[in-house]
Amino acid sequence: MKSVSLAKVIEKMNLKNLTPDIDVDAIQVEQTDINRPALQLTGFFEHFPTDRVQVIGHVENTYLGTLDEGRRRYIYDEILGAKIPCVIYCRSIQPDSDMIAAGNKYGVPILVTDKTTSAFMAEIIRWLNVELAPTITIHGVLVDVFGEGVLIMGESGIGKSEAALELLKRGHRLVADDVVEISKVSDETLVGTSPGITRHFIELRGIGIIDVKTLFGVESVKETQNIDMVIKLEEWNRDKEYDRLGLEEQYTEFLGNKVVCHSIPIRPGRNLAIIVESAAVNHRQKKMGYNAAQELYRRVQANLGKGE
Repeated sequence: MKSVSLAKVIEKMNLKNLTPDIDVDAIQVEQTDINRPALQLTGFFEHFPTDRVQVIGHVENTYLGTLDEGRRRYIYDEILGAKIPCVIYCRSIQPDSDMIAAGNKYGVPILVTDKTTSAFMAEIIRWLNVELAPTITIHGVLVDVFGEGVLIMGESGIGKSEAALELLKRGHRLVADDVVEISKVSDETLVGTSPGITRHFIELRGIGIIDVKTLFGVESVKETQNIDMVIKLEEWNRDKEYDRLGLEEQYTEFLGNKVVCHSIPIRPGRNLAIIVESAAVNHRQKKMGYNAAQELYRRVQANLGKGE
């Protein structure tokens, strides 16, 4: 199971740590969900999600203020003694000394944010969904073409990097070359990025490694990109039937998510960059409600109807 260190959460969410003696690098967050311990504050601990980050807002803190000192310490011991990752107070609420003492006692960091509870929970859940998303690594090139994430795949040496280089010269942006890390951030969304070691580099056979960011400028690269379509490059096969109308979409699957896929045959004289651009624009048009293949089919049917 993927995890992210609490130290990274603290840095990303700009949290104030009230228990600095606890080693936050050793604590791992593995769940994207967050818990507001409402029933737990009343003493009900069945089905207590102890593996989640615990968030205390204005309502929870006000309720704690109504408890007598002995009852409050008991609740703190039960919650923090359950090996939770941390407790985060929102709205810059300052926890009482008993909470901080319990945090140090059980090794549970007590953190504070100035954000409102709802806004903070939405932000940390969104971020954790990206950080902890299921991830696979594939061989290909990912480019941003007119805002569409195009994943170019094919056999080694077929021309994926060369196509990406031509797209860069035409003003588009590189996300990853050769190795693409794909993360499933939701049931509809796949996000691609490059491993840090090869980020912003392209390999061209016969030339070597090219630093895209240095040669073409920072506007030619991008850190991450949603994957909207896949283009598979393959050697031209005279005996194979290729789709010439596009009435029915073809799909490929990554991590259970289906992505539109086009198989493009390669032969001398075909300009791959223009083909990829056209495919990206056509895909964008379809998302906006216009399908050229269906429009042609409609015209043909209407013409046949006139002849009857």
